[in-house]
Amino acid sequence: MEVADSPGDGPRERILAATAELLASGGREAVSTRAVSAAAGVQAPTIYRLFGDKRGLLDAVAAEGFAAYLNDKTGVEPTADPVEDLRTGWDMHIEFGLANPALYLLMNEPRPGAVPPAAAAGIEILAGHIRRIAAAGRLRVGEERAVRLVHAAGSGTVITLIAMPAGERDHALSVLAREAIIAAITTGAPATASPGPSGAATALRAALPQTTALTTGEQTLLREWLDRITTQPH
Repeated sequence: MEVADSPGDGPRERILAATAELLASGGREAVSTRAVSAAAGVQAPTIYRLFGDKRGLLDAVAAEGFAAYLNDKTGVEPTADPVEDLRTGWDMHIEFGLANPALYLLMNEPRPGAVPPAAAAGIEILAGHIRRIAAAGRLRVGEERAVRLVHAAGSGTVITLIAMPAGERDHALSVLAREAIIAAITTGAPATASPGPSGAATALRAALPQTTALTTGEQTLLREWLDRITTQPH
């Protein structure tokens, strides 16, 4: 028998809350249709109707958890230094992962040829950080490659730390990984008047969305040319 709803406490909200609690207390193995149904006070068909299947439910829980995390960080304003903002974003990312290990592992579950929705939202935010660095003329590599490098290093660092016993975690790993990746993708200071073809192409590519002089097709073509310049061997 299903529990009667109260305002703001419908079956979807109860299912998500119950699943999040099960995930936090027992990991993914603790999340079963039977367990969620019992904890949320709903019948199994309600779960399937609202979320499709277990993966849909877990994706929704991951998205809700990440959205709540972002809401808590809305007061963080960008500074004049986009590289320093990337450092701040990295540290926040590590902190979130260690505070929510089961949720983080769910968000970053490997899927060949696909990215979980919550992870995609995080990558979009990271891409914004990288775009600001590129616009400042301080990116050594193409934007897409920089995003992939930072994402791989950041998620790998979190997963490595999660695997360690809490009392034995070496948090210096995060700092070392952060500085190594920043050194690999950025310059130490804003670009000079002659940043070289790669730096100039990277900065121009980052500014393309701001121009209205080119058609969509022309922007696509120019972006392809600029990508070739930024990815050429140095």
